[in-house]
Amino acid sequence: MFTEVQQTRLENGLRVISSRIPHVQSAAVGLWAGAGSRHEPQKLGGISHFLEHMLFKGTKKRSALEISRAIEGRGGYLNAFTQEESTCYFARVSYDRLAIAFDVLSDMLLHARCSAADTAKEKQVILEEMRMYADQPQHVVEEMLQAAVWPKHPLGRSVIGTAKSVTGISSDDLLHYKKRAYVPSRLVVSFAGLVDHQACVDMVEAAFGHLPRVTAPRVIPFRNSIKPIPAVQVGREIEQNHLAIGVRVFGREDERRSVLRVLNVILGENMSSRLFQIVREKYGLAYSIHSSAHLQKDSGMLVVQAGLDRERGAKALQLIFREMLRFAEKPVKTAELKRAKDFVIGQLRLGLENTSSQMMWLGSHLLSHGRFIDPDEAIAKVQAVGADDILELAQTYFCRSCLSVAAVTPMQGGGLKEPVLQDALKGFPA
Repeated sequence: MFTEVQQTRLENGLRVISSRIPHVQSAAVGLWAGAGSRHEPQKLGGISHFLEHMLFKGTKKRSALEISRAIEGRGGYLNAFTQEESTCYFARVSYDRLAIAFDVLSDMLLHARCSAADTAKEKQVILEEMRMYADQPQHVVEEMLQAAVWPKHPLGRSVIGTAKSVTGISSDDLLHYKKRAYVPSRLVVSFAGLVDHQACVDMVEAAFGHLPRVTAPRVIPFRNSIKPIPAVQVGREIEQNHLAIGVRVFGREDERRSVLRVLNVILGENMSSRLFQIVREKYGLAYSIHSSAHLQKDSGMLVVQAGLDRERGAKALQLIFREMLRFAEKPVKTAELKRAKDFVIGQLRLGLENTSSQMMWLGSHLLSHGRFIDPDEAIAKVQAVGADDILELAQTYFCRSCLSVAAVTPMQGGGLKEPVLQDALKGFPA
């Protein structure tokens, strides 16, 4: 997987990390900022995502079209994403085009115009993006669940913001937020592919070395004393029940994260999982059903999401809860545990075979954990997970005080109204 990883910290605190992959002909670069939706004041909700859009709208020396042509016109790929705790701008190009790709990304980050005219225009684009998501019940239920799991906290807010907050954001707000949030101590630049580490450091130093060392703004911590909202439900003119179940757990530094990863596979991550085999294959109640784990700095969530039969949603909910409770009643069997661990390890290895995925691994881990986590270390921790570890985790977190359920249901029927959700939760220990 990783054969040659090197790291350098500039004097101003910005970190550079690279992985040399000598047998490829490409290179990937990512500029990571430790700034996301949880860092925003409520009045400016969605500004991290808004700023991500604006960095593509032009700089002092490149128009929006010139930015895209500089990468795509050379056969490369350019994109970005915003999450709760980070934003990443990245490109993948032929190895001999790495310098131009980095120049484009650094120019975007340092010299984005964020003009009033572009801000007004992009505001309408983002409002259309919101309307698109509002037409997708599976997205609506995700945001409902997030707000229920982390009520009255930035983690519970939508990454994209609200129509009111986005409408109120000005070009000055964007520039001020970028100056405050995109500081060297919160920046990581990751490279992977046919690259030379010192050459990468030299490029980063030339572009960002002049930035002063400043203290990053504090993040509002999450306190577990804030109780999750047990159940939320809305009706829509749709044909399916859209269900999301959230179990609030620990943050990403907790050593039990490998246990959670294995439990998630057994529960619902793939077609061999308990939920897929029971809810879809045995009873035919869903086309889509899966589980996933999402860990932030100081809190996390195990999610089960499904699109369910219109009239038999309550039956499906009962089956899902029954499978979750089984984890807390008796240890998983040896063969099932081995299959799950093999899946985790196999997916990790397969997922690190290209330059983009290695760049993502390097950047996200250095930004989130403060260090490079060798995949062999992660594999060893997965291998060490035992059936008793999974049993203990389930007994700790599969309880009413950690659970939230959200549903978007048909206006007529559906079987998953809020009282039904509330009643179903009573099957879990307090």
